[in-house]
Amino acid sequence: MAGNSQRPNRRTSNKKGAQVGSGGQRRRGLQGKGPTPPAEMRKGHAKQRAAQAKARREQSRSPRKGAPGSTAELVVGRNSVAEALREGVPANALYVQQFIDNDDRVRESVQLAGEHAEIRLVEAPRAELDRMTNGLNHQGVVLQIPPYEYAHPDDLTAAAFDAGEEPLIVALDGVTDPRNLGAVVRSVSAFGGHGVVVPQRRAAGMTAGAWKSSAGTAARTPVAKATNLTRALEAYKKAGLTVVGLAAEGEVGLDELRALDGPVAVVVGSEGKGLSRLVGEACDITVRIPMPGGAESLNAGVATGVVLYEASRRRA
Repeated sequence: MAGNSQRPNRRTSNKKGAQVGSGGQRRRGLQGKGPTPPAEMRKGHAKQRAAQAKARREQSRSPRKGAPGSTAELVVGRNSVAEALREGVPANALYVQQFIDNDDRVRESVQLAGEHAEIRLVEAPRAELDRMTNGLNHQGVVLQIPPYEYAHPDDLTAAAFDAGEEPLIVALDGVTDPRNLGAVVRSVSAFGGHGVVVPQRRAAGMTAGAWKSSAGTAARTPVAKATNLTRALEAYKKAGLTVVGLAAEGEVGLDELRALDGPVAVVVGSEGKGLSRLVGEACDITVRIPMPGGAESLNAGVATGVVLYEASRRRA
């Protein structure tokens, strides 16, 4: 039976897609776009995600700058990092930006860090270094300084007594410049002292700057942190130490001070303000350094060196 059923329309061409011209878009799409960037730099690539995840893991293993209860420090910039490594500042990680343009400072930093097993070399994206440093101009290199392990004030006297020696301790009151702290540590080491005590608040700590000023002596001279400096001095007095405060208007001159022959804690104030009231009241005696040249005061590092030299001379 002949029917009038309609047949579906059939394609008369094997071509797929639009039949009209592309307007040159396909030709432009075939033009080169330059060399293919490394996988680590391609957004969304598995290798880039792996590199970023590795950097995050490395950073999470150590305390971040400013983290509660931490005194970790970041040294940033090519000159600063190279100098810190040259001076032997202890570090636990060197972060180097991926695809950084190397120069002599970067190469030296990597070489110096590689000589110490405790320093991890971490390659990280620039975005990660920006986040770590809060946007500082890190120049592609960041050195992480571990938290300093402070001693307890009692540890200093205990170590001296255990060695059969008269304790010679320096306490700093209101000294906020890390370079002064490093200079004091250096003097204590040079003249046979047993350590330095700093207050927990409003005082310099053992930063990279203090380490550099100590010229490496911080590695063998303990620094103790006192929650309350006045109470720490009172404890020293109970242990048999004479607490001597340095003051421009001291009761006796340095050459007249007999206490340096025995167990003593020398308290040094800031150059501008001197000893605070409560710390001054805790001192058994105050001493002045004669200065015939007419200078009004000495900074903490110099004043400490003068007193410790006199103590060392008498104990020899």
